[in-house]
Amino acid sequence: MAGGGVIRQLLQRKLHSHSIVPSVSSFFNSKKGHEEAGSFGEKSLRALALVGVGLSGLLGTAVVSASDEAEHGLASPTYPWPHSGILSSYDHASIRRGHQVYTQVCASCHSMSLISYRDLVGVAYTEEEAKAMAAEIEVVDGPNDEGEMFTRPGKLSDRFPQPYPNESAARFANGGAYPPDLSLITKARHNGQNYVFALLTGYREPPAGISIREGLHYNPYFPGGAIAMPKMLNDGAVEYEDGTPATEAQVSSHLLISLKRLKVIIILSLASSTSLFMMYIHPYKKKHHYS
Repeated sequence: MAGGGVIRQLLQRKLHSHSIVPSVSSFFNSKKGHEEAGSFGEKSLRALALVGVGLSGLLGTAVVSASDEAEHGLASPTYPWPHSGILSSYDHASIRRGHQVYTQVCASCHSMSLISYRDLVGVAYTEEEAKAMAAEIEVVDGPNDEGEMFTRPGKLSDRFPQPYPNESAARFANGGAYPPDLSLITKARHNGQNYVFALLTGYREPPAGISIREGLHYNPYFPGGAIAMPKMLNDGAVEYEDGTPATEAQVSSHLLISLKRLKVIIILSLASSTSLFMMYIHPYKKKHHYS
């Protein structure tokens, strides 16, 4: 696996950087070492032993740290999101820009299968705007009275369209990699939006001595350091309707704000559905309870 190769290269470089640590055991194995060791007092031997243990501990910690960093990726920074406070709220203009980024940049590969067009109403668009947006897609529906499937314009209740008909088609189009669904991506990843933002803005040239297989791209925040998705969000990746500068950081943050807010809508919808279901079955269970 390409990720495993990058991990091994990183570990080798990390271990090599610690090779300058003197070996206490080699010192005592030499003749000169035996002679000089005999001149040490008991206190000196104890001190040397403690130094050896300390160096071994530091080296072991460094190796474990390097292994964890290479396997799981760099720990993402914590960013000051404007909606992270207890009394903070989401900026609807940013959500709208983020949806524009998804539509124009991300939707060709990544699905948002849990989001309906009605979820955008009052959050980023008016009802009329959301209806017009939904009407631009074609949905396979049916069967009709003759038992045949048919296509129709989309409605507010329809989910966002899928970029691929199935997982096999998605992997074939992306060199074997499967683009994840973005509906709950900030919930599904550790450190959520901080990780995704760091990943989107973390592409760089690989360090000296690190080779990346063709078709992969170096990103220290991705587990293994090699990711199939190329860098997609650059300065000017989109042209915002309101004229907001579309820098790499702006585009990435707007996308994350939009994904974070839509995730909240999904969770609230699931909670409401569960509550309604429990309210429905509770009277039924009570009515049919037999003592």
